[in-house]
Amino acid sequence: AGRGPVLDHLVRRLLTVGFAATCFQPLYNTGALARWPGHGPYYALFLLLLLALTALCDAVLRAALARARTGWPYGPLLRDELRGLLGVGSAICATGVVIALAVAVAGLWALPVFCVPLLLTQFSLRRHGAVRATYAQTIASLARCTEIAGYTPAGHARRVAALGRAVGRELGLSEPELTVLEYAALMHDIGQLSLVDPVPAGATEPLPPSEQRRIALLGGAVVRQTGVPEEVAAVVERQADPYRDQPLTARIVRTVNAYDDLVGRFAEDGAHGPYGPLRALERLRLATGRDYAPAVVEALARVLARGGDVR
Repeated sequence: AGRGPVLDHLVRRLLTVGFAATCFQPLYNTGALARWPGHGPYYALFLLLLLALTALCDAVLRAALARARTGWPYGPLLRDELRGLLGVGSAICATGVVIALAVAVAGLWALPVFCVPLLLTQFSLRRHGAVRATYAQTIASLARCTEIAGYTPAGHARRVAALGRAVGRELGLSEPELTVLEYAALMHDIGQLSLVDPVPAGATEPLPPSEQRRIALLGGAVVRQTGVPEEVAAVVERQADPYRDQPLTARIVRTVNAYDDLVGRFAEDGAHGPYGPLRALERLRLATGRDYAPAVVEALARVLARGGDVR
């Protein structure tokens, strides 16, 4: 693929293969497999069980490496890894069992023959990843319309999306929920394109609730015409609702959007350095009784304390 080796990936694969060998070789060398389960159908079930344990070991290692690299909560990372095993992992494990059983009949020729489906699967995965990346780039380009038109500051949607995704990770959202959150954060201000007079500096946080609600509904109507998932439009529409009535993704978008608006406003007032973010967090905490979910504000504070401010 033209990429150099990545050390943690190589170590993880070595440990995973070592786990499978440690489980299998003692039973094979002592003849325990010949006595039970023998070479009948139970032998295939034993191989499936062994591969399931190996896949679980690999998922645990992958989540641990991601936790060490990013600092995100371990539980959601492991859950995403286990969810991925249901698709590609089951196909790989089933192919491994077929190879192991076919070697007794076809010899080592079984290895290249049955690896062809795996290569095709890998090619399909890479194509799917490229399509998803292109789709995300299209949404990001659409979100920049408000910046090009002068309705919002440059980079505002990108900052809200990046910081919102980090807060979603902190709160344990799954990967599909994070994708919806990211798309909604990128397009949360697109309703301002329907306004005759732009909002000063694109900041919707100081506006009256009725005006925020109107812009959110306009944004949802625009998003529904772009072909993105229905969940994204619902989050955009509900970002101005009382936070107790919002889904968690809408709460995150509303809080992070207000934070970025406040930091930008304080920077214009001359509060540079750490004072702008600290004042913004203080303002959000003071409004947790009515406007912002306390759990989301505290998750945002933890992300910022770890250096997650994308500004």
